[in-house]
Amino acid sequence: MSDGRAVLVGYDDSPASRHALTWAVEEARLRNRPLLVCHALHWPYALRPVSDEVMAQIEQVARGVVEDGARRARELAPELDVRPLVKPGTPAAVLLESAHEAEITVLGSRGQGGFEGLPVGSAAVQVAAHCSRPVVVIPSQFEGRSGQDARIVVGLDGSPAALAAVEFALDEAALRLGSVTVLCCWNDCGSASWPEPLPFVDSRALRAGAEARFHQVTAHLARRRPDVPVVARFVTGRPQRALLDATKDAALLVLGNRGNESPPYLLLGQVTQSALLHAWCPVAVTPATVMRPRIPPD
Repeated sequence: MSDGRAVLVGYDDSPASRHALTWAVEEARLRNRPLLVCHALHWPYALRPVSDEVMAQIEQVARGVVEDGARRARELAPELDVRPLVKPGTPAAVLLESAHEAEITVLGSRGQGGFEGLPVGSAAVQVAAHCSRPVVVIPSQFEGRSGQDARIVVGLDGSPAALAAVEFALDEAALRLGSVTVLCCWNDCGSASWPEPLPFVDSRALRAGAEARFHQVTAHLARRRPDVPVVARFVTGRPQRALLDATKDAALLVLGNRGNESPPYLLLGQVTQSALLHAWCPVAVTPATVMRPRIPPD
């Protein structure tokens, strides 16, 4: 077993967290890393103090939950180094604190809290928005698909976080002996159909230049992993729809936490938020701080 950072997974025995645990076990096995099964010890009623006796009972239940998660993980991969962890605090705070020393953080799209029909819980959004390491969010309905290939889809818009996303996608594909589809979505701001078309713009030349640059950057990044097949797709349309359509038979969607068009006050870009809500497969979110890939000069 190699030393170093563990794969961290949030577990509260919800259906989504059980799917996250299964995904994290495989990730830890592929990376040859320990698995840290984490549960937050949290009394949700801040203005209503609780007695020491009741708090001790809550802690006992929490330890039972995390031990159950560790047992499930060991059953899935007996050779894995599985470590249970219980920390006081909200789920998002506990995961963010623990993620500093983790290789990657995995959690379900929603836990035991929230209300019926809520597609994505606050913890998934907060951890993906604030974490300094890659975060993988597993949809509640995702159980893995038999016969699927290990095809990974990644969105690239040239932003620092998106460049890091491509690097992460290539590494994940190499672990799974899979392929990567790099997708760039082009909005033609010079066409008459654009809400506020730019004047005196040759939209064909603009698109041709952007597409050539996209293929150049993709090829440059792909050289780092020559063993991974890479398909580059430059399409016209809204990125939310194009990315979701591309993931219907994919194993993973990888996105940067913020794209080029994200307002500075948003910690999580609108495209990434949409993917967390609607993606058919697990979504990995990478911050720009994870890696600083070099791209060829213009």
